[in-house]
Amino acid sequence: MVRRDTGGRIFQLPARIPVSHTGGPPTGRVVRGAKMAAVPVAFAGRRVAGVGKRALGRPAEEVRAEIRARTAQHMFAVLGELKGCIAKLGQVLAVYEFVLPEDVAAPYREALGRLQDSAPAMLPATVHAVLADHLGPRWRSLFREFDDRRPAAASVGQVHRAVWHDGRPVAVKVMYPGARQAIHDDLVTLRRLSPLFGALLPGADVRSVIDALSAYIREELDYALEADHQRAFAAAYADDPEFVVPRVVAQYPDVLVSEWLEGVSLSRVIAGGAPLERDRVGLLVLRFLFSGPARAGLLYGDPHPGNFRILPDGRLGVVDFGACAPWPPGFLDMITDIAPALYSCDPERLDAAIRRNGYVAAGQPLDAEIVAARLAPVRDAVVAPTLDLHPGWLRTHLGVLTELRVTNVVRQLTMPSPHTTVARTAVAGLGLLGQLRTTVPVAKEFARWFPEVAAVLETVDMRRNDAGSEGIATGRVAGRGNQP
Repeated sequence: MVRRDTGGRIFQLPARIPVSHTGGPPTGRVVRGAKMAAVPVAFAGRRVAGVGKRALGRPAEEVRAEIRARTAQHMFAVLGELKGCIAKLGQVLAVYEFVLPEDVAAPYREALGRLQDSAPAMLPATVHAVLADHLGPRWRSLFREFDDRRPAAASVGQVHRAVWHDGRPVAVKVMYPGARQAIHDDLVTLRRLSPLFGALLPGADVRSVIDALSAYIREELDYALEADHQRAFAAAYADDPEFVVPRVVAQYPDVLVSEWLEGVSLSRVIAGGAPLERDRVGLLVLRFLFSGPARAGLLYGDPHPGNFRILPDGRLGVVDFGACAPWPPGFLDMITDIAPALYSCDPERLDAAIRRNGYVAAGQPLDAEIVAARLAPVRDAVVAPTLDLHPGWLRTHLGVLTELRVTNVVRQLTMPSPHTTVARTAVAGLGLLGQLRTTVPVAKEFARWFPEVAAVLETVDMRRNDAGSEGIATGRVAGRGNQP
């Protein structure tokens, strides 16, 4: 298939990868490993070909751009075919897209946009076999209607629209046969072939990305746990004027039946929403993410456009609760300890607070001044009356924190395992809000849902203001010493 890259140049997409006889993704370790291994082989071939093109007079940057575009297309074609663990890697890479320079990010953005649509669907006979295995041979008696057409793709399965026996429209989430074994094999293969991702993220600490991916994707294999999470959110937000969480209708080992949500995908708002609509939706997304721990006792862990719907009445619908996690105990205590030191720009206090809370290994040197400077955009975002979020802001400010290079000073910090879900949600949530190009009152919402932290910051702010007033009265400005 012939395509044009973002610079208008024509290139050939790799041939479509054949799928399994079930119509779903291939599940054999050898087959899946071979498909992944083909990516770095093709990348190496493109680089060799690029040498020849430069020798013939083509500009070096034009050749590099073509290699990036074709590698991105090939990588995400493979991701779309394999699904499961590998497709989730595509979502992880999507989170980090905003930290890349714009000319590098463009081909990946284009490829990511087609990732969901590139997945093969299970053949109806395969879907019926899974339903018969888990719901029984008379599974059709549970439904008035079951639509085999136009299933929506999920990381480890697909979703069908149906009508439950009591007349309720429902979404039926069916796991791919063999998905658990395929994901186990993927994790083994990913660790073995981790150098191939240097084709996408040169200099990245790939192992840490794979470790995070491993923990993340395992959560999505437990439909019973996902159902429990969804029930908790549905109960917490029942009859809410702003949010709708579909109730769980039934759950079986590899099948989850939930109420159907009819609405417009958030992707459409991102693509063409008016500024006021983007701001309204951005506020709802922010409020849902902030309010989850207080209302449901859970952190919603998978904020990306495909998991949100704008309902006809304007409310925000939320689906897919596989990656949720309990709010980590002691997290707010850690924030209330570290935040004052960060807010007051005191490197010594910050170093002590970071070490006190286990965010740096014992004996590990840490340049607290640089860490404070790197974290300053996060601090400023929390205290500013409004925050104008857009891809440029994320690339400029948040990209410094999430840069995957091992030389990033922030990567000297460690994190207690229960806290990683908060960090992942924060980064993914900011990435989504940046895609919306929205202006949101972060400080107001933060104070509403985390009043303990807001109270501490308010106390620090009052002290800073008092110190500043005293400094002006005595010819000093706090933190700057004698002024001429």
